[in-house]
Amino acid sequence: MIRTVAVGARAGLHARAAARIAGAAGALPTPVTVRVPGRSPVPADSVLSLLTLGAVHGARLTLEADGEGAAEALDELAALLATDPELATDPELATDPELATDPDRGA
Repeated sequence: MIRTVAVGARAGLHARAAARIAGAAGALPTPVTVRVPGRSPVPADSVLSLLTLGAVHGARLTLEADGEGAAEALDELAALLATDPELATDPELATDPELATDPDRGA
């Protein structure tokens, strides 16, 4: 199975976000890989491998997993990647990267 998701964190896939993703991926029953266009996939459970992707806010990442539990694994990681943990106090804002970067929001 394959899923594509945009990085929601305003700071991109930095160390804290990568650690959060890698921790969640390590707890999943099936291995997941992540890649950016033009690059080889890396294991989602490796912080250092995720950092090598250089994924900035809005970058499109492709997640891939096979086997039992693949759909659930991809759903979980896609949801984490699409949110900005810095904005987690506002669920609407945390899950919508366009709102997160809109300077006129709430004006």
